[in-house]
Amino acid sequence: MTSLAPASRPLVLVDRVFPRSVVTNILLVLAGTGLVVLCSQPFLTIPMVPVPITMQTFAVLLVGSALGPARAAVSLGLYLVLGVAGLPVFAGNASGSLFALPSGGYIVGFVVASVVVGWFANLAWDRHVLKTLLSFGIGSLVIYAFGAPWLAASLHLDLWTAIMVGVVPFLIGDALKALLAAGLLPGTWKLIDRAEKPRD
Repeated sequence: MTSLAPASRPLVLVDRVFPRSVVTNILLVLAGTGLVVLCSQPFLTIPMVPVPITMQTFAVLLVGSALGPARAAVSLGLYLVLGVAGLPVFAGNASGSLFALPSGGYIVGFVVASVVVGWFANLAWDRHVLKTLLSFGIGSLVIYAFGAPWLAASLHLDLWTAIMVGVVPFLIGDALKALLAAGLLPGTWKLIDRAEKPRD
């Protein structure tokens, strides 16, 4: 009679660097939240109406790729809760009810997109340049899918106008962020593999 070994848990980037433990997971979740908060600050923001350009999207998708879907969901969920509770963590130091913010849909989209990109990371997409590009592209589309209709409803715009003001101005920047990730993530995996490879 043969025994079946338990299936190994998918490894994302942080699991190759840090040992899994409750304390480690808590610290990683908090670090992911902190990164998104940092990337929403005014010194990394280009003011625009109705939605500013920030580095948040890059941070959200990077957190998803690095932490995997479960921890990324908690990390971005914590970000959302902190902002709704009144801490000025949203873009432009905003906070409060998402329903009062034209950008509220984007924030909800952050949570969902981080899970989607984290799921792709579980499939090792973040170890390949083209798959990382595709992963970040899909993650950005998820954010737009939540953000544009919310923006339209919040400002009483038709959907096309909301897309023109809430999606189109961000396309080039998000493409550049995806290119940055396509170099950063697979490159980091190669460095880790090289460091762990036994030397003759």
